[in-house]
Amino acid sequence: MRTRWTVLLVLSLLLAGCTGGGDSGTGPITLRFQSLAWQEESVQATKDLVREWNASHPDVKVEYVQGSWDSVHDQLLTSFEGGEAPDVIHDASDDLADFAYGGYLADLTDLLPERLRADIPRRSWETTTFGDGIYGVPFLQEPRVLIANATWLKESGVRNPTPERPWSWAEFRDITARLSGDGRYGVAWPLKDPVSATLNLSLSAGGQLFHRGADGRVTVRFGAGDEVVPRTVHDQVGVDGSAPGSLLGSGGSDTLPGFFAGKYAMVPLGFSYRQQIVQQAPEGFDWQVLPAPAGADGLTQGVSPQTLSVAEDSPHREEAVAFIDFLLRPRNMVRLALGDWMLPTGTRALADPALHTTKDDWATGTALAAHLRPAPAQSVRGYPEWKDKVATPAFQEYYSGSIGLGDLHRRLEEDGNLVLARYQR
Repeated sequence: MRTRWTVLLVLSLLLAGCTGGGDSGTGPITLRFQSLAWQEESVQATKDLVREWNASHPDVKVEYVQGSWDSVHDQLLTSFEGGEAPDVIHDASDDLADFAYGGYLADLTDLLPERLRADIPRRSWETTTFGDGIYGVPFLQEPRVLIANATWLKESGVRNPTPERPWSWAEFRDITARLSGDGRYGVAWPLKDPVSATLNLSLSAGGQLFHRGADGRVTVRFGAGDEVVPRTVHDQVGVDGSAPGSLLGSGGSDTLPGFFAGKYAMVPLGFSYRQQIVQQAPEGFDWQVLPAPAGADGLTQGVSPQTLSVAEDSPHREEAVAFIDFLLRPRNMVRLALGDWMLPTGTRALADPALHTTKDDWATGTALAAHLRPAPAQSVRGYPEWKDKVATPAFQEYYSGSIGLGDLHRRLEEDGNLVLARYQR
């Protein structure tokens, strides 16, 4: 009898050791949520929503974990391989392909509530669809716009573009040339990441670059539509002298001091940079948001929305999706969008009056939402390697004048297709 009770005691201790922290059935479930929010308003909005969830869901607690955009890909890969991934993962859609195809993310197709599925447009869902599965919920996005010195443009007499009547790429080049001279430039291009900016803007000119064949294989073809944006930037720097070559390797924030000092009439930036401008612009500095130039396909441009995914190894997928659904209720999605100075993907949130004000030019950005499409590289396996090893150095050399358009064409296609082929065997 004593032996029997000893065995039962040992088994009970072993079972207790295998079920910890809310998984024992006697305490709340704990979900780890890794957020990449970094701006003060965004972090506060996200943490407030986590607190509200925890206050109203005693059986499912969420632990907020702070991540970083600078290191998220490598950090997630390490956590996936080590079996320590957070349950709910904040990322961007252009970072999901390899994780989705690699089996690290849960397919949410049968887990998503109909309200959430219906509220977000199909074009946004395409950014997180890989094969037959949905591996993330796209929730925040931002168009690339022109931030302009309003006083400079008004004094120059150039036509003010609007979403209804934007500049063409040719008109944009002519105007930046007119605005340049005496040590001042019509535009400053911060192209620390030249690939995503070029590819996303090229959709307006009909560029696509990546083409999927009937066999499902993706190849690079650099066509006439793909040439328009890079040729414009190249000629503004190397032919017209309307853009400084010294800033090509800079980030967006690096251009702001010169912009405020009156060195550049315009800077192409993500819509969320308005927050930095509001915080940093000198008193009396008058600025405005203009739509990016339009091409054969109008104002169309590619975006890679911020996303929320669930780890494949999470034992609490349904609870994780319920938390995502809570975060992305229309009112909450608006709070997250305002905190990040970005646009929500949800149609009900996008209709909120707070996102249609003339203050800080919210209305201009919101008018561009219908023109946003999945970034060209969205579902391309091997894109990170192609971008780092082939496209980034090729675009940098072309924009600096080290190589011509023919060499850019050859390297993107020939060298690029060799890279992509390794991922499609």
